[in-house]
Amino acid sequence: MQTISLKLPDSLLAQLKKESRLRRMNKSELVRTALERELSPKKVKRKTSCYDLAHDLAGSIKGLPKDIATNPKYMEGFGE
Repeated sequence: MQTISLKLPDSLLAQLKKESRLRRMNKSELVRTALERELSPKKVKRKTSCYDLAHDLAGSIKGLPKDIATNPKYMEGFGE
């Protein structure tokens, strides 16, 4: 294992010392753990869509045309 040195502001060094005491880890181990967590590949979480939130409502209104979502004639004047 290789050694590196780095400069830390006093406030960050104080946080590092305090956290290493609380976790009962040495400072090097805590820094390695934090770097591994920060530099590991991130899993991309898919954003929640409007459909995801309301999928149970789709098709729940009776009496509407079956092609309401695809027929352009129902979009005339929409958004004006």
